[in-house]
Amino acid sequence: MINIITEISKYLMVFLIIVYVYSCFSVFGYHDYEKKERILNRQMHLMFIIHFVAFLNMFLIKWDVKIAGMYGVQVILLLLISKLYTMIYPKVSRLVVNNMCMLLSIGFIMLTRLNYTRVLKQCIFAAVSMAVSMVVPVIIRKVKQLSKLRVLYAVLGILSLGVVAVAAVTSDGAKLGFSFGGVSIQPSELVKIVFVFFVASSFAKSTTFKNVVVTTILAAFHVLILVASRDLGAALIIFVVYLVMLYVATKQPLYMLAGLGSGAVASVAAYHLFGHVRTRVIVWKDPFAAYDNGGQQVAQALMAIGTGSWFGLGLFQGKPESIPVVSEDFIFAAISEEMGLIFALCMILVCLSCYIMFLNIAMQLRDMFYKLVALGLGTCYIFQVFLTIGGVTKFIPLTGVTLPFVSYGGSSILSTFIMFAIIQGLYILREDEEESIEREKARQLQREKRKGQQKRRMGAARKKDARRPEETRITKAPSRRGGYQRDYSIDEEIGAVVRETLREKEDEGRKKKTRGE
Repeated sequence: MINIITEISKYLMVFLIIVYVYSCFSVFGYHDYEKKERILNRQMHLMFIIHFVAFLNMFLIKWDVKIAGMYGVQVILLLLISKLYTMIYPKVSRLVVNNMCMLLSIGFIMLTRLNYTRVLKQCIFAAVSMAVSMVVPVIIRKVKQLSKLRVLYAVLGILSLGVVAVAAVTSDGAKLGFSFGGVSIQPSELVKIVFVFFVASSFAKSTTFKNVVVTTILAAFHVLILVASRDLGAALIIFVVYLVMLYVATKQPLYMLAGLGSGAVASVAAYHLFGHVRTRVIVWKDPFAAYDNGGQQVAQALMAIGTGSWFGLGLFQGKPESIPVVSEDFIFAAISEEMGLIFALCMILVCLSCYIMFLNIAMQLRDMFYKLVALGLGTCYIFQVFLTIGGVTKFIPLTGVTLPFVSYGGSSILSTFIMFAIIQGLYILREDEEESIEREKARQLQREKRKGQQKRRMGAARKKDARRPEETRITKAPSRRGGYQRDYSIDEEIGAVVRETLREKEDEGRKKKTRGE
């Protein structure tokens, strides 16, 4: 019986996430507010149904009360995230909130299957990150001086990375961060956000050649410090984000070509300078040949993806725990093995839907600083997704970055929450701009309406005056009291002619009477 439920549940989850993904893209085609609300509400219901089906499946297989407890904690957390955002900020993008909860729920499901301790920590990380991110849209909306803090952003980013390069603990050949009480802090995750603000403020101020050179030098310092720390994944993300923002701000293809050329040279140099880079390239070429020399992770990940096929083996039916670092860098392989490749591809489309929404917000913002911030954060997010999944599937060499919202990691969850909160703040700014434009249009329409009414009244007055007798028409000469006075000159002339005619008739009558007498 349990096997039947497992089989049905995996097909049901695939079907439900396909419907969810279809809603992610179809909602852009509707302009009716009520229709959009129905679609977005249905999305949230689908997310909770997928979450429930997955946990029911795991509980029936393991009969472990911890699974039920984890389910209750996660449902409360997801409800808080979805409801608090929409209650505190009614103007937020519901699609972004739904996608954020969907990706979190997928991560919760797989982490619950892999490690109870880690999923509990992940829930705590998510709760704290949510609380921190709630104030971010207010800052974006109210603080108008964010574009003026270019120097602060540059100093903060370089100093943070410098401290990591000097004092951080080495892990897997790279200096990534610090560990306090079992909790690891990776400053480069937050520096990526600060770096986007630095580049946006710099290019919003000026895109002259001198300013581009200065900004490029400071950006190069960020990348070089990360290279010195051997955090090549973060260095690559910052490099690509800078190239995209530079091209969009300046619209100069030569800058892009120069950046790509320098990146190619730097890649060759990194290959000859760092042994772990050479190892990753060798593993990328043939992970099975280098299985005992660093290729075990990629090889096991590829076998897991192949074993899972389109619909997956079902939760607790595969062996994702055989993949090293599976809950961080290789969680995509675990999802593909037990929940199916179709489910994993739909998850990628959810990430792509977030990126499209980021670009949509960036294109509709008027302020260049905010436009570049939205573009930079969107590029940072989607490129990190690409690096993670590309490394797991052997499309590109492994870089060691996490899948946002899905992989285990406190710094990754916090930085992604803040990133999405900034996007929500920019979305609210865009809504405010549209409302101000609509109000201005309404005022302009009202002014034009009043002018039209005045013109119609004046035209009616002129027509009425034209129909009056000539002796009572109103002239354009103003009176002393204001307004207009009647022209009585015509009346006086007519009266004089009449009186003269009467006198002549009276004279003729007198003469006739005299002759008669």
